[in-house]
Amino acid sequence: MSDFLDRMKAAAKSDKKTIVLPEGEDPRTIEAAKKIIEEGLAELVILGDPDVIDVPGATVIDPRRAEKKQAYAEKFAELRAKKGVTLPEAMEQMNDATYFGTMMVKMGDADGLVSGACHSTANTLRPALQILKTAPGTKLVSAFFIMCTKTPQYGAEGTLLFADCGLNINPNADELSEIALASAESWKAFMPGEEPKVAMLSFSTMGSAKGDVPTKVQEAVKLANEKNPELALDGDLQLDAALVQSVADLKAPSSKVAGNANILVFPDLEAGNIGYKLVQRFGGADAYGPILQGIAKPVNDLSRGCSADDIVGVVAITAVQAQMAE
Repeated sequence: MSDFLDRMKAAAKSDKKTIVLPEGEDPRTIEAAKKIIEEGLAELVILGDPDVIDVPGATVIDPRRAEKKQAYAEKFAELRAKKGVTLPEAMEQMNDATYFGTMMVKMGDADGLVSGACHSTANTLRPALQILKTAPGTKLVSAFFIMCTKTPQYGAEGTLLFADCGLNINPNADELSEIALASAESWKAFMPGEEPKVAMLSFSTMGSAKGDVPTKVQEAVKLANEKNPELALDGDLQLDAALVQSVADLKAPSSKVAGNANILVFPDLEAGNIGYKLVQRFGGADAYGPILQGIAKPVNDLSRGCSADDIVGVVAITAVQAQMAE
């Protein structure tokens, strides 16, 4: 187990939060729930059929027959009134476990939600944006992975943050700058004592190649530095220049980030998604996420290829996010 996950689990145990798991029909969710209860990481609410789901210590709720379904529907109809949602429509929507679970978070009956083992990112994010909205001051919701690698010479003893690897398909320069700034704040929250060092990645280093992508990344660097001049952030940087000091000395000798980056911001979702999966599958890294940043309350997505242990890790991280939100 990574030191990072050890820290997340210890923090989660210190102040247990209630996390809702809407995917009670998925065997990985049930396996993870038993481990979470056994380790004392969180209080759990599992959504599904109580006659089928057997996880001692967890609360199991069937949204279709739930005591608070009416109250949740009334609140949802109020929240979506401008979109023309009626109470009967809201009652029907509460049959959807993800919507019901998100309303639990909205109403204070749960502190966070973890979903996505058998649902798309859109199915997890849509209810969160409709019900919980974005956090104050947030321009953009984005997603990151904490990558715990077997290469201690990189990042913080092998731990790095990769963004955006799960949500924004082709962010423009301003959006890319927002992803970078949010990722730095997330890094400080999860890795206290480790200064964020943000590398804005491209196939070019400091303008060595021309093209739309390097130009976009260079503009994002300019915007991010204007928004937060104190942050160690640089680019555009190729991956090796961002991580390997000998390469950085050749390609970007004056950079305050090159060779020492612990946050890698990819130019688009295609690069980010492929990148984290290469590191995970070929490098044997533990990938925790996608963790959403910018939602008013903690809601986190899972990769549909996740394992039960991945779910345990994301629940621990979500519990820590809930602690920080207080």
